[in-house]
Amino acid sequence: MIQFSHTIIYVDNVQKALDFYTNTFGCKVLFIHESGAYGELDTGSTKLAFAEKGFIEMNHKIETAKTKEVHAFEICFTTSDVEETYAHAVEKGANPIKKPEAMPWGQTIAYVQDPANGTLIEIGGEITS
Repeated sequence: MIQFSHTIIYVDNVQKALDFYTNTFGCKVLFIHESGAYGELDTGSTKLAFAEKGFIEMNHKIETAKTKEVHAFEICFTTSDVEETYAHAVEKGANPIKKPEAMPWGQTIAYVQDPANGTLIEIGGEITS
């Protein structure tokens, strides 16, 4: 089963974005990375997250296939089988960006790109540590 997990919006200043959404809409901060380069709001079952514009290149060392530039956001799906979901997405025409990889925080992630409009899509497993 696959479900929509969260949206990441790339911004110049993560704290400023978090402050706006907490002050304007009453959202609570769920998580902020110690670097301050990434933060999530508690917005129910689908999270809204913010990352500094250089975060995707710094953390995942990827570029988008079509434009060679980082988009302003990505969408994320969580699944119990990242490798199978990644292979299925590529089989269905998604541009492969980054093969599944186990990350230090206990999550396996992969990236593909929507061939129709270039949207960056993260396919992630549940965080285990």
